[in-house]
Amino acid sequence: MKVRTEARREAIVEAAALLFQEVGYERASMNELTKRLGGSKATLYGYFPSKESLFVEVVRSVATVHLSEAVAQLAAPDKDEVTLEQMLRRFGERMLFVLTNESSALAVYRMVMAEAGRSNIGMLFYEAGPSDCNEVLSTWMAEAMNRGELHQADPQVKAAQFLALLTAEVQIRFYQPASQPLEVAQIQALVGRAVEMFLLGAAPR
Repeated sequence: MKVRTEARREAIVEAAALLFQEVGYERASMNELTKRLGGSKATLYGYFPSKESLFVEVVRSVATVHLSEAVAQLAAPDKDEVTLEQMLRRFGERMLFVLTNESSALAVYRMVMAEAGRSNIGMLFYEAGPSDCNEVLSTWMAEAMNRGELHQADPQVKAAQFLALLTAEVQIRFYQPASQPLEVAQIQALVGRAVEMFLLGAAPR
């Protein structure tokens, strides 16, 4: 019974992801999702009490699961055995792989951008994944400052600056209807330039 329940939950999230991508967050409805899935709306609400909670789960499963993996690397047991530059590269490569090669994640990002000015979808998205990333990354920046690897500054600002550098060269992909995946070597080069620029400005003076 437990397996069927989990399978049903995954089916709901998968169908919801397609619905959100097709019609956008505001126009998507639990009624339409029920029609696509079959069964009753009561059953659907038994899994997710609101459209907002369902959207948060879609974001987590489709768009931020890989980001969470990148965040986990910042707290990996071997983090004290690698250099600051290596950790920045490791995190950046994982993050950019998602932003450039995961079509479902890109679709969710584009939907959020399109809807953010009309609803609270932007903050729902942010709180479902990116906020955790920023928090963990800023904590890690503070630790690096305490070790003398970065000059003293606001760690949250430094985290935001690093994330901005990482995405600087791929932002245009969000506005393109179709983008070709990037090779691993291309991603490594993009991250390398971002890390180099960051360290030039953030290294101890």
